[in-house]
Amino acid sequence: MRRRLDGTTLLTGGSGFVGSAVARVLAARGHGLRFLLRAGSDRRNLAGLPGAIVEGDLDDEASLARALAGCRFLFHVAADYRLWVPDPAPMLRVNVGGTEALMRAALAAGVERIVHTSSVAALGLTPDGTPADEATPLAPAALVGAYKRSKYLAELVVLRLVAEAGLPAVIVNPAAPIGPRDRKPTPTGRMVLDAARGRIPAYLDTGLNVVHVDDVAEGHALALERGRIGERYILGGENLLLRDLLALIAEAAGRSPPRLRLPAAPLYPVALAAEAWARLSGAEPMLTRDHLRMARKKMFFASARAEADLGYTHRPARAAIADALAWFRAEGLLG
Repeated sequence: MRRRLDGTTLLTGGSGFVGSAVARVLAARGHGLRFLLRAGSDRRNLAGLPGAIVEGDLDDEASLARALAGCRFLFHVAADYRLWVPDPAPMLRVNVGGTEALMRAALAAGVERIVHTSSVAALGLTPDGTPADEATPLAPAALVGAYKRSKYLAELVVLRLVAEAGLPAVIVNPAAPIGPRDRKPTPTGRMVLDAARGRIPAYLDTGLNVVHVDDVAEGHALALERGRIGERYILGGENLLLRDLLALIAEAAGRSPPRLRLPAAPLYPVALAAEAWARLSGAEPMLTRDHLRMARKKMFFASARAEADLGYTHRPARAAIADALAWFRAEGLLG
């Protein structure tokens, strides 16, 4: 049963890739939107969308109280999403500390229901590569990189507040989203763009779950309307070997797919050199040791719980790739 949507809904991260897709779904459903945005943030993804803007930050408690005043619902989508950072402290401050500050402010404001955007990065993986689900065991020591650790710790914060303080939160765990308005782009979007440009000559023997960003956004709305408090829901799409994903992108871009499969072990010195150069130059490294560690397992996931409880569905990966490339091309990023 869907909830009445009268009242105000606060959305964090609304100017970003996933957040702007969520904003469009919520606006279409009749939500009265309010956006918490940093001063000077790029707001092009919100062009044409109705909603009030409150300038603030996740580490500014006064701005959180202003943004949440009078709100009935909260969607917390904002996060620092990078797979490599030279210093993890700022990422942990935003993704973990900022989440706790926002959730406590939501409790103080009497928010009725919250959807917290986590990630499949916070979930366990199966040893044999079969699709994992929300119940797959996770050893915290197996988390690779600051981003995965931060999303896992943020989930623990939310679940603790659900148990101890009655926080009315539902958690969604999107897989790797692909689609339009990926302006930065995200790590997944950068891979799509580089593959379409012919800049990925080889691949590793790994796999991931890719999903259209608009399906992820629809899953957020469904989680608000039908999700169970304290539950986690994977919002995934297709499980694809990296080889097959790159082939789909190449086909859509009119290029030949990469044929060379590389072993991971000899690439560690290359990754070390790339990280060292990134620290000196400030540029994002094309290859890191965390990339290679993550590639040891196939990051496959099942969305059965979201399908059963929420009525969640997803379209083929091919459609997500086509929409992403169309947007990149329209923005002049593909020539």
